[in-house]
Amino acid sequence: MRAPTPAPAPTATPDPAPPPLRARKRSARRVLTSGVTAAALAVSGLVTLPQTAHAATTRQVERLDRGLTSTHTASGNLVSWRWLATDPADVAFHVYRGTTRLTPTPLATSTNYFDAGAADSADYTVRAVIDGAEQPASEGALKFRSGYLDVPISAPAGGTTPDGVAYAYEANDASTGDLDGDGRLDLVLKWQPTNAKDNSQSGYTGNTVIDGIRLDGTRLWRIDLGRNIRSGAHYTQFQVYDYDGDGRAEVAMKTADGTRDGTATVLGDAAADHRNASGYVLSGPEFLTMFDGRTGKAMGTVDYVPARGTVSSWGDSYGNRVDRFLAGTAYLDGARPSLIMARGYYTRTVVAAWDWRNGRFTRRWTFDTNSSTNTGKGYDGQGNHSLSVADVDADGKDEIVYGAMTVDDNGAGLWTTRLGHGDAGHVGDLDPSRPGLEYFKVSEDKSKPGSWFADARTGQVLWQTASGADNGRGVAGDIHAGSPGAEAWSASDTTLRSATGASLGREPSSVNFLSWWDGDTVRELLDGTRVDKYGTAGDTRLLTGSGVSSNNTTKATPALSGDILGDWREEVVWRTSDNTALRIYATPHPTGSRITTLLHDTQYRTALAWQNTAYNQPPHPSFFIGSGMPTPPRPAVHTP
Repeated sequence: MRAPTPAPAPTATPDPAPPPLRARKRSARRVLTSGVTAAALAVSGLVTLPQTAHAATTRQVERLDRGLTSTHTASGNLVSWRWLATDPADVAFHVYRGTTRLTPTPLATSTNYFDAGAADSADYTVRAVIDGAEQPASEGALKFRSGYLDVPISAPAGGTTPDGVAYAYEANDASTGDLDGDGRLDLVLKWQPTNAKDNSQSGYTGNTVIDGIRLDGTRLWRIDLGRNIRSGAHYTQFQVYDYDGDGRAEVAMKTADGTRDGTATVLGDAAADHRNASGYVLSGPEFLTMFDGRTGKAMGTVDYVPARGTVSSWGDSYGNRVDRFLAGTAYLDGARPSLIMARGYYTRTVVAAWDWRNGRFTRRWTFDTNSSTNTGKGYDGQGNHSLSVADVDADGKDEIVYGAMTVDDNGAGLWTTRLGHGDAGHVGDLDPSRPGLEYFKVSEDKSKPGSWFADARTGQVLWQTASGADNGRGVAGDIHAGSPGAEAWSASDTTLRSATGASLGREPSSVNFLSWWDGDTVRELLDGTRVDKYGTAGDTRLLTGSGVSSNNTTKATPALSGDILGDWREEVVWRTSDNTALRIYATPHPTGSRITTLLHDTQYRTALAWQNTAYNQPPHPSFFIGSGMPTPPRPAVHTP
C-alpha cells in the first residue's frame, strides 16, 4: 500500500554541477500523461561526465564462443549454437560429429542440427563458413545427456543467529557473465539462508553468500557479505557485467562492515555488528563495491548512494521501506555500460548511475525525488519491485523504466503516469504495428487501474483494466499465434488481452515467467518447475523439471532463465532440490528460425543482468519475436 509523503530533506550527497543543457532541452519537450509538463525536471545530484554529442553507432558486448550444446532425446541429439552479431550476415555452418562432417552443404538458415540416432556421448563441433572458406572448429559441445546439464555447487556452512535460530543455505538467484575472459559464460550464484526475511518481517538472518562458478562446477571465489547485510529478496541485488571493457565481467553489489571478499579480505570494521534487537541493520556505514570476476577481490569501494539518513523519511520507522534496493546496467552514453544502483520506491526514490573505468568508480548522475530543485514532484512513490532498462526514446541511449516512471539517460525524469507502485512490468516491442517500444505494468493500489499498457517513450496509457484489486502478477509476451503482437494478462483480470487491449478469452494457466522453448517463435509459459504451451482450450506441458525446485516462495521463479547457450531459444536454470547443483535445461526442439544470439541484443542482455533484482521478471529483447515477425535485426555491436 502507499506510504505517507516522505520528508522533504534530501539525504544523498549532492553533486556539484548543474544538469547539462541537453538534459533541460530534451526534458522540456516531454509531456507527462498526468498533464504535468516535464520541463525543468533536471535533478540536483546530476553530474554528467564528458560525452560525445551523439550516441555511438555500436555498443560494447561480450566476446562469446559458439555456446555449442548437444541435447539428447530418445531420437538423437539436437546440436545448437550461437549466431554472433560479429559474424557476417551470410555466415553458414558445418556440423561435425568427431571428425565426420554431418552437413552435406553449409547450414545458412538455422543454427541447430538434429543428429538422429546419435548416442548421448557423441562429441560435436561446428565450423563457420565465410565466403566459402571453412573456419577453425569451435569448442566442443556441452552435453545435456538427460536434457539438462548439472553444474555442481557447494552450500556454505549453516549457523545460528543471536536469537538461537539455526539456519542452512539454499541456492537462490543466479546471473551470468564471462568472469575469466575465455568466451564461455560463467554463473554467479546467491546463497540465501533459510531464515532470510522480507523487509516487513523482523528477526535475524544468516549472511548472504555469493559464488562465482564455471559451468564445470569450478568455484572461482566466494564472497560473504557479512552480518551487516540482511538477507532477503530486497537487500542484495548484484550486477554481473563487463563495465570497463577489458573482456571480463565484474560483479557489483552493496556491502558493509565485515563483508569478506573472494580473497578473504575484510571490508571496513570486521568486529562491527550494526544489527538491532529486531535483526534490522539501520545504522553503520553502507558501501558499494566492485569485485574482480576472476578472483572475487574487492577492486574499489565507495559510500553507497544514497545513504539511509533518517529511517522514517523513507515511509516507516522500523526499517521496511528504507532498505528496498533495485539495481541494473544501462548504456547511458550509448556505447559502454554503466551501473545503476537505487533505493526506495514506495515514497522517496533515488537512482545513482556509476561508471567503472580504469579501476575506479565515478558517479555519472543521481536522480532524487526529494531534491529541492526538482520541480517534477510527481516522481515519488512510483517504483516497482523491479526495474527495466531500454532505449525507450530511440536516441541510442538507455533509460531506466522504474515502475510508473522513467528516468532519462541523463538522469532527468522523462515521464510518470502517477499510477503508482506494482510488482511487475514488461518493456519490449509488444505491439509491432506501432513504432517504438511499449510497456505493460500491474498496479498494487486498488484505486488505480489493475493493469495498463503504455507507449514506453511518453508514458501515454493506451489501454487499461479495471481497478479495485491489489494486482500482484502480470505478464506480456506473444504466447498466442492467433492475435498480432504480444498478449497481456494479469492476476486480477479475467481474460487474455491483445496488444490493443481486446479480450481474447481464456487466460493462461500461469502469470509468471516466459520462455522461447519449442521450435516456433511464439513464447511459452514458465512457472515453478515447468514449461507449458498456451492453447485456447488448455495449456500443453512441454517440460517438467526433474529433481529441481523454484525459488522465492510464491514467486516460484528459476535461478535464471534466458538465452545463455545454444541458439536464440532460452535455457532454464533451477537449483536441484538438495542444493548440490544448478540444473540447466535446454530445448530439445529443432527450429528453422535463425536469430542472432539474444546476448548481443543489449536490451535483452541487460535484462539478464537485472533479472535477479527483487521480484524477478523475464527478459525481453528490443525487437519483436513472435508470430508473423519480420526478419530480425542484426545488432550493431563490437567486442573488446
